[in-house]
Formats: sequence, C-alpha cells, structure tokens
Amino acid sequence: MKLKLVLLILLFINITSTSVVAQEREHDFNFDWKFTLVEETKKPTQIPLEDSKWRAIRLPHDWSVEASFNKDLEGCTGYLPGGVGIYQKHFKTPLNTSEKNIFILFDGVYNNATFWLNGKLLGENPYGYSPTYFELTKHLKTDGSENIITVHVDHSRYADSRWYTGSGIYRNVKLITVDKLHIPIWGTFVTTPEITNKKAVVSIETNVKNSDRKSKKFVLTNEILDGKGSSVSIQKKELKVSAGKNLVNTQLLTVSNPKLWDTENPNMYKVVSTISLKGKVVDTYTTPFGIRSLETNDQGFFLNGKSTYVKGVCLHHDGGLVGAAVPEGVWRRRLESLKEAGCNAIRTSHNPFSEEFLDLCDEMGFLVQNEIFDEMDNPKDKQFNLNERSVKYITRGYTEHFQKWGESDLKRTMLRDRNHPSVFQWSIGNEIEWTYPDYKHVSGFWDPENKGGYWNGNIRLTAEEMQARYKALPDRKYKLAETAEKLASWVKDVDTTRPVTANLIIPVASCASGYAAALDIVGFSYQIAHYDWCKKNYPDMIFTGSENSGYLSEWNSILENPMVFSMYMWTGIDYMGESNEKWPRKAFPGDMLDMAGFKKAGWNNFKSIWVNKPNISFNTRLLSDSKFKLDELSGKVVPKKGKTPNWDNHILNDHWNYKKGEMVVVEVSSNLPVVELFLNGKSLGERGLSQCPDRIFRWAVPYEAGTLVAKGGFIGSEIKTELKTASEPIKIKLTVDKTTLNADGYDVAHIIAQLVDKDGNDVKTTNVDLTFEVNGEAKVLGVDNGADTNIQDYQTNSLKTTKGRSLLIIQSLRKKGSIKIEAKSAEFNSNTIQINTK
Repeated sequence: MKLKLVLLILLFINITSTSVVAQEREHDFNFDWKFTLVEETKKPTQIPLEDSKWRAIRLPHDWSVEASFNKDLEGCTGYLPGGVGIYQKHFKTPLNTSEKNIFILFDGVYNNATFWLNGKLLGENPYGYSPTYFELTKHLKTDGSENIITVHVDHSRYADSRWYTGSGIYRNVKLITVDKLHIPIWGTFVTTPEITNKKAVVSIETNVKNSDRKSKKFVLTNEILDGKGSSVSIQKKELKVSAGKNLVNTQLLTVSNPKLWDTENPNMYKVVSTISLKGKVVDTYTTPFGIRSLETNDQGFFLNGKSTYVKGVCLHHDGGLVGAAVPEGVWRRRLESLKEAGCNAIRTSHNPFSEEFLDLCDEMGFLVQNEIFDEMDNPKDKQFNLNERSVKYITRGYTEHFQKWGESDLKRTMLRDRNHPSVFQWSIGNEIEWTYPDYKHVSGFWDPENKGGYWNGNIRLTAEEMQARYKALPDRKYKLAETAEKLASWVKDVDTTRPVTANLIIPVASCASGYAAALDIVGFSYQIAHYDWCKKNYPDMIFTGSENSGYLSEWNSILENPMVFSMYMWTGIDYMGESNEKWPRKAFPGDMLDMAGFKKAGWNNFKSIWVNKPNISFNTRLLSDSKFKLDELSGKVVPKKGKTPNWDNHILNDHWNYKKGEMVVVEVSSNLPVVELFLNGKSLGERGLSQCPDRIFRWAVPYEAGTLVAKGGFIGSEIKTELKTASEPIKIKLTVDKTTLNADGYDVAHIIAQLVDKDGNDVKTTNVDLTFEVNGEAKVLGVDNGADTNIQDYQTNSLKTTKGRSLLIIQSLRKKGSIKIEAKSAEFNSNTIQINTK
C-alpha cells in the first residue's frame, strides 16, 4: 500500500512538473508598462530613463489612434500623427539565470524600434510588421533589484505607408523562460506529407538547442493531441546534443482516420513536444497545426483534393476605432460577419498580420495569403501610389531598410507563421512594378498611340515585342526579376510546402521581364481581361486573381475559367488611410463592412453569390443618384448611356424613407431565379435573373410610405424580406454582442446604439449627438458611427450618429463585477445594458 502511495505521489509530481514547465515557458508581458511621447527623434543615451511621470498603459498600444484627426496631416495614413514614443517596463528577474535562458518576444512594433535591457542594447527592428525577439539572460539583474526594458519607437516618418499603420508596441509581448536545453522560439515545423481517409503521416521537425557548457543526452517526445485533447499518436527518441549547439530532428508520426482542416470544418490538432533530462521534463513546446493538403494546377485550387473556390477579401490591419492595436474580439466579430457572407479567404494587404489574427483564421476556417512586402528595392509614392514623385522625410519607408533587413524580416515572419494551416500561400509583394517605371514602357499600354487605356485594355504588342523592349532597357541598379528570384529562394529556404505568389499590377510586362517566372502562382491585380492572353503566351504559368474591384464580372472570370480559382475583393472592410487630399474622408471605402464593422450593401451582394442557400435582401437609392434611368417604354431600370451595371456598393441605403413621389431605385440582391416586389400589398411585378446581368433585381418605384416586400422561391419554400418606413424616433435602442466578459483585461463587447420609432423600426435618416455612460469594471476603447468621413475623436464616449446608430467598444478589466451601460441624447434615453465580468 505504501509503495502504491509513493508511486501515485511521484506520478503527481511528474504531471505537475510538466504542467508548470508548459505554463512557465510563456508569460503574458503586456501589463504594467510606462509610456511617453517625446519631441526629439534622436535616441536617448542615458538609459533607462526616469519614468515616474509617464503614463501607465497596457499593451498592445497604438498612440496614433488616441489623437484627433487633423486635415493638415497626411491622408495616406488617415490624417493621424506619428511621432516618437518610449516605453519602459520594470520587472524582477523571473528565475535563476544560471539554469534558465530568458527571452522577450515582440509580435510587432511600429516602427524603427530600438530595444534595451538595463541600459544594454539588445538590438533593433525597423520593419513594423515583423516579429522579433531578444535574449535577456546575460543582462538580467541577479541581486533582486528591478530590471527595466526600454523600447524607443521612431515613427516620426508618419506618412511612410499608403494606409494607416498605427504607432507603438501595437501587438502582444511575451516573456519566455526556458531551460538551458530547450526548443527555441519557432523551433518546430509540422507538415503533413501523406494524407488519406484512413491515415495521415505527420512530419515533425524539432530544433533543440543546448546553451549549456556540457553536452546533453535527452529524450525527445512528440505527442499529437486531437481537438478534444486526446492523444492520437506519440513517439519518443533518445538524442544527444553537444554543448552550445543546435540539433534538428525529424520524426514521422501517424494519425489514424484524420479529421482534416478545411474552410468548412477547421479541425485542429496540436503537437506537444517535451524534452526529458534524466527522467525530468525540462521543456514543453506546443504547436497547433491542421492536417490538410494543397494543390494548384490548370484546373484550379484543390484543398484536400476537393476543388475549392477562393472567395477572398483584401484586408488592412487596422480595426477602426481601436487603430492597429486590435483586440482579438474585434477581429472575431468582423471575421464572423465575413464568414456569414461566404468569404473563406483573407489576403493580408500588404504586410504580415499578428499571430493572434492567424490563430483566429485557423480556428474559423479562413485561407490566408500571407503577404510580406509592399516595397522592395525602390519606394512607392505614399500619397499617390505608383513610383515615388518627391522625396520627403515623412514618407521615408521600408525601402530604406530592405537591402539589409529584407531576408531577416521575411524569414522571421515565416518561421512564426508556417505551422498555421490557414496560411496557404506566401505573397512576396504587392504591385511592385509601379516602382520600376520602365515596366510601363515594356507593356505598351502607355505608348502615345495606344488609345485603349490601361485597365483591361487591348494588348497591342506581342509577347516577343515586350520581351525585346525589356531586353533593350538600359542597365539598372535593381531588376525586379532578380529581386523576386532572391525572395522566392528565401521563402523556399524556410518552407517548400506552400506556393510563392505576388500581386502583379502589370502582368503582361511582368511575364516579359521574368518577374512572373519567379513565382509558383501569378496573381493578377485586376486585369481579368488579360488572363487568356497570358496563358496563351506563357502556357506553363498559373494565373489567378489576387486583387479585384468586387464586380460580378470578376467572380464570373472564376466560373468561366477553371484555372482562375480566386478573387480577393478590394476591400472586405473599410480601412483608414489612402485618402490623400480627400478630407474629411479619412478612410478608403470597402465593400462588405464599414469602419465600425456594420454590414454594407456589398455584404448582401456577395452573400447572394458566395453562399449556397436562398438569400434575398434590400437596398435603395434615388434614381437621380444612380447610374441608371427609367426606360419609359418598358418601365424597367436600365443603365445610363456609357454606364455598366457593375456593383456600386458605397452609396446605397437600407431604409424606405424618402419624399413622396421621389423616384427610387429598389435593388434586391438574391440568388433566386425570380423575385417579385410588393409595395403596401400591391405587386410591382417580377424580375428574373436572366434580365439582370449583374444579378441585382431592380425596380423604379415612386416613393410611397409603407412596407416594401420582396419574395421569391418555389411554392412551399418561398422566402421574403421587408423594409418599412420609419416614423419619428422616440428612443435609443442598445444591443450588445456579449453579456458576459472574462475579467482578463482583454475581452471586449460591442454595444450598438440605434434610434428607433414607436413600432421598433430602425430610424436611419435622423442623427443625434449621444453620450454613452459606462459604469463598472470596464475600459472604454472608443466610439464610431462607421462613416468613412467621420472625423470625430475615437477615444471618447460621445459622438454624432450616422444612419441613426453608433458603436461603443468596451474592454474588461482584471476584476470581477458588473458593467452598466446607457446612452443619452438631448431628446432620447436608452434601455440599460448589463454585462457581467467573471
């Protein structure tokens, strides 16, 4: 009996030890930082700095979004400032450094960041989108006194991109503590080289580092757990690594009856890698992964052997009112809305996103084209795109660092991201041809005699003539084809399981120059009319869409051509920036969601073609504000002369409130073959899809108050939607997406305030100034009304509504309790929302 008790105690100690190691390896290092803005761009020399009067903050943090919009700043980055900021954090040395190695990992700091520990320089990282880490061990204090991390961030070149970047330590920070014998950061690579219905072979490449002065014999165990945490495969191996050396070991494990990862069933597994030294677990490293196969050929893209359309959107990395420091819950809400409309893919335009974002894509089933660079050898013009037109201090961007840092930034990003099943392509660059002006000459589109224009224009030259033009160019310092070959080789150094692609803005010229030949998949930026020409002249290449306007014609190019398997709408969500000289418009209008994450007309349109379920929805606008006219003979809505019926999602309304007699275009997005429209019970006729080349059913209707109803479908399975005239507002209605938050300092809730009438109808044509009152254990992250012209401060609790509504985002604190939220205007009050934190 005593022997059994001893064995049980030893078992408990072993389990507890493993658990403690797993928990202690990574520490959340986001809390209890100090921050200040400074005028001087020169780096301080006396470090650490006196910070008793600095602001206390929690990371992630974006200081630019805290400021007011200013028309005297640059629209390319959203009329918000940059500047120079300094962060410091005080902490005790966590463990005995004679036995442990300690690192700090930054997922993203924008930008030109320099790092010190206790005044000792750790290093720098100019690129604001690449993760970086530093070892702290030899600089940590061992006398029990405090250590101080200092981070200097120089974003004084605040117009250094063509979109809003944010400023500061805007992604997560972790402190990582490991044994002298350990798996380094990003030290595993999990692939699935063989997959059948009955089994999957999982290859686990594990890097083990011995930073001790003695060689080590150890046992490496790799165990695969399924989504429920059950062990499905395990393998152990005895190994030896010399002092101060790294060892890379590959183990092949088999998973029976695997559950595959795809966009509809994103099944996840994880590898738990443990290092045991003399029977004691000294390191545990967990790697989430998915079992899935990728194949692309002339017939399209195949995920797990199944032909799959890539229904994608381009996204920038800001989250509206939270700027670039986007909480996980804000991305989750936005991605859920995109998923509901049938979107299954994201292009990270035009830079790597956070690790947290990719975790969500793994979980929710989004394919990710992971894009690395927007500039390479030569700079873009940040204000007007194309090649740089003037040299200004504030617009100095990544080109200043690419030659020295390009390989390191690319490879660090890939090492972090390569185990994510969502990542299915590596894009090395976006519209890079603009920065090599001679490419315009190669294509012939800009020749004086060319009258066809550039966008999808007629191709005048033969492929041989373009190649001859390219070869006749004078010698240049940088050649894009050579740079692309170099980048593609860097990618292959890290990962050969995914294809290399890029977004080409002049594909015909890129084929002639050899740029396209460096890619596994050639992505087209628009230019869908050139697919067939490129394939005819370059039959060994695969061409597809990687940036599109969001027109139905672009989706049809996929349906009509098996090779063209993808489109990425520009853009899925409104984003700050790219608004030079467009004040007060501070943001670029996307198609599906606005700045506050509210659904737009394009959300309805894309749902009608991307989701294989009956769908029907309304939008309206004045006939005079549209590209259409009323055909007097037929009574139908037809395009004005010279106008095409492409989707125009930016000026549509979702209300039925106009002046009596005004001619209104009623637009119905639907995938049904026939739709009938009713106004106050009276039929206004049917429309068939065959009459709607852009799949939008349209009627011209003289406005009359009441109820619009659209219905369609087969008898017995009809569906309908309705739109009612709203009367005067009488109150503010509050709704919330979550009534319980985790008291972890991260969880968020979205509260929507909407004016409603006496019957509960949303009032979209009246706006008021309102104030949110928040009481309890919460932080107000800010407010927005979704309009791309909204230049009210974000980080406040008051604003004027748009479409009668506004959004408040709150974040939990690290204290349990309750939160009460109300909204008030001069005329109206709201209901009360209560949220509990636990």
